Amino acid sequence: MTTPFPWPYRTPGIPDSAFERIPGIPMSPREVRVLVLSQLRLGEDHCLWDIGAGTGTIAIEAAILCPRACVIAIERDAEVVSLIESNCQKFGLSNVQVIQGTAPECLHQLSPPPDRLCIEGGHPLRQILEAAWHYLKPNGRVVATTNSLEDLYGLSAGLAAVGAHQVEVIQAAVNRLESRGRTQLLLALDPTFVLSGEKSSK
Repeated sequence: MTTPFPWPYRTPGIPDSAFERIPGIPMSPREVRVLVLSQLRLGEDHCLWDIGAGTGTIAIEAAILCPRACVIAIERDAEVVSLIESNCQKFGLSNVQVIQGTAPECLHQLSPPPDRLCIEGGHPLRQILEAAWHYLKPNGRVVATTNSLEDLYGLSAGLAAVGAHQVEVIQAAVNRLESRGRTQLLLALDPTFVLSGEKSSK
């Protein structure tokens, strides 16, 4: 029986190396993950839908931070679904539900409705955001990430179209110190745009 990976802290920021990975499957790096979780503003018993969950890092950290929360991770590829499930087992989590499906078509099958939406992948992102917005509870929040200018423009237009307020756009540009032989270098991660917005109470 595998011993769950210990993360005894009440803050996010699990090292990337702690997660199992598949080459070519996206993973939000630790620094971006911390920013996304901060922008989500999770409540103790919220429901989070993580659309395009990739390796599952956001869903896993959210489930650890809020053990009473319901976290639903959505991925379309069966191999990636198995990867997320494996990572959940590694961290000993029981409050993450992994769904194989393609957004936005699968969203009507999900329950309960979300207090928080995290959109990490899928195509087109604007269409997914606008479809998922209809399921978001009043006073809910959405956080979406992208590396491309095209999706930045699409997500910005989508937030405007659904009437989101308190909209924020942050560009995360992170450098990490890494060793190359006897030399230490600051190496840049891909810049990431983090967009967020809130739904009104009505």
